[in-house]
Amino acid sequence: MFRQDKHDSTLLDISLRAATVVLAMLTLLWLTTFTSQLCQAQTYSVLYNFTGGEDGATPKAGVTLDQAGNLYGTTAKGASFAGDCNVIGGCGTVYELKHESSGRIFSPLYTFQFSDGASPSARVVFGPGGLLYGTTTYGGNTQRDCLPTGCGTVFSLRPPASVCKSVLCPWTEAALYQFNGSEGGEPGYGDVIFDLNNNLYGINPVSAWGQAYELVPSGNSWTLNLLYDFIPPPSPCFASPAAGAIFGPDGNLYGASQIGGTYNGGAVYELTPSSPQWTITDLHDNMGGSDGGVIFDSAGNLYGTTLSGGDYGGGTVYELSPSNGGWTYSTLYNFSGGGGSYAVLIMDGAGNLYGTTILDGAYQQGNVFELTPSNGQWTYTSLHDFTGGSDGGQPFGQVNLDVNGNLYGTASIGGANDEGVVWEITP
Repeated sequence: MFRQDKHDSTLLDISLRAATVVLAMLTLLWLTTFTSQLCQAQTYSVLYNFTGGEDGATPKAGVTLDQAGNLYGTTAKGASFAGDCNVIGGCGTVYELKHESSGRIFSPLYTFQFSDGASPSARVVFGPGGLLYGTTTYGGNTQRDCLPTGCGTVFSLRPPASVCKSVLCPWTEAALYQFNGSEGGEPGYGDVIFDLNNNLYGINPVSAWGQAYELVPSGNSWTLNLLYDFIPPPSPCFASPAAGAIFGPDGNLYGASQIGGTYNGGAVYELTPSSPQWTITDLHDNMGGSDGGVIFDSAGNLYGTTLSGGDYGGGTVYELSPSNGGWTYSTLYNFSGGGGSYAVLIMDGAGNLYGTTILDGAYQQGNVFELTPSNGQWTYTSLHDFTGGSDGGQPFGQVNLDVNGNLYGTASIGGANDEGVVWEITP
């Protein structure tokens, strides 16, 4: 029979207490390490600092990715300062950040000279023939209604015919159309889009009260068709559509205006083909200016942002769901800073939404955010709060997402030279 005396019992009790302390310390160490990994889950880094020289300045648009992971974007200022370009702070550029194993290599693809366009504020996108297509807000035609800054252009950029062995390999620019004022002009933040017949569509937000247009290719030229003239207040009206439009599942165009609607605070609209102009339908009246455009999910729901309004006056993220022939409006999040979003949202495969604000965040210099759906609710996470310093500030453009879950975008100010940056957030 096993017999344990008092001394043995005391030794056993001490050993158990010691083991408990060691286990607790190991558990604390594991929790500390695991929590630290969670806190470091998102890593923000600056990929490029603009200088205001030949590389440009003030990137107001987001970036476009190709299949190789290269980034393409525009700057609204900098580069050429000759002639009329000097008046507007430089005519801007189109650039590439090439993806190499050693890092990103910056290449200016084209520098605008005013006569061919100036101040691109929208992204460049890939279109027919593998060319890049985009718009400039100013430059081009300076006759009649376009004085003194020009009415803007629609352009394409063709890559070099042979493999480039140098960093400085400019692409060939072609002005597809120069607006003349009477038929619209001054394209803004909205990207151009294409239909299945390679016709190009875009939105002009400023000239008069805005226009929706189509450019039809014919040989070496393009023919402009005005689809809709947005009209000024009093309501009912739709005016100053800041962002571009998108095609819906039904082939109609959907977008948002800054002005108009029942409350004159902007509205989400639908444009349906008809003659002589397309027919516009008011889907929902916003009270805070619908600056960010809209996107569809796979279920046919629309998502967008406003620059102001909402519970705290700092703008909102909203959803419009089709219901019984109409649309049901839901506010997903209310921003509380000095300015919400100019940017179009993006959605990943899991249904999470990503976007930017221009003056929200911890430092009121904008941020990058994520909205995650769960059981009918949305959880807001700020992925990066800009300071306006070396990390950049005041992002106008939308974010983009690669296949590995990395986010890319731009900030219009800040950086090493206070001329804006291109940034990346890795999970």
